[in-house]
Amino acid sequence: MMNNKYIGVFDSGLGGLTFVKELMKVLPDENIVYFGDTGRVPYGTRSTETLIKYAKGDINFLKTFDIKLIVIACGTVSSVVMEHLNEDIPVIGVVEGASKKACEMTKNKKVGIIGTSATIKSNKYEQTIKNIDSDIKTTSFACPLFVPFVENGMADSEAAYLVAKEYLDIFKKEGIDTLILGCTHYPHMTNTIKKVLGDNVTLIDSGASCADYVKDYLIKNDMLAIKKQDEQYKYFVSDSTSDFSKIANLFLGKNIDSLVKKIDIEKY
Repeated sequence: MMNNKYIGVFDSGLGGLTFVKELMKVLPDENIVYFGDTGRVPYGTRSTETLIKYAKGDINFLKTFDIKLIVIACGTVSSVVMEHLNEDIPVIGVVEGASKKACEMTKNKKVGIIGTSATIKSNKYEQTIKNIDSDIKTTSFACPLFVPFVENGMADSEAAYLVAKEYLDIFKKEGIDTLILGCTHYPHMTNTIKKVLGDNVTLIDSGASCADYVKDYLIKNDMLAIKKQDEQYKYFVSDSTSDFSKIANLFLGKNIDSLVKKIDIEKY
């Protein structure tokens, strides 16, 4: 019972493309519709009510396509909104895959978590890790400035390094050996984070872990695609297409200028 429908993916902006890139790698035949809510980025500072409203609108838009599965490629929405969604198709977030991977990778059972303010406040990663292995000690810290650094192409800048040094100090003190990048924007901060924490801390990319999780899910439920659609990849944004395309081309390593369309998300 193969399934050639689209996988719908959404994020507050560009971050979810880290997941999409990995998904293309592990499942090259899948058809993907991506929505980046660039007009309302960042999500990480919003209230729960606002996040629920945004997530439901994003999902409603994706469901205008022939969708078999929705992936919330946003750490904030995955952490805060999941239990408020009641959808008739499967919805997968980024928390489970990354938590599972962190528990497998840690040697000293000290795991750090960074994310947006809303993600860290939700304690979702801590609870998920505790359910997997109650011996693991977690330390969390919100890094709200990382998203604007990434969205503005400044992830490797001196300013980003100085901010990261301040944010990540707590993890050096705690002696963690594994750090969950609990926001899909953060893998683009990898060089800067490594500069601060050194090479002995394993970084868990929540987007890449989620791609593996989605692959397992599709295989287990016999939902893999075997036929590419005529338009295999579709990209939509709620603000300027050129700003998005410029950085998206770097993120994905290919030119998607002609594939990006702007929509009015308020209609959904």
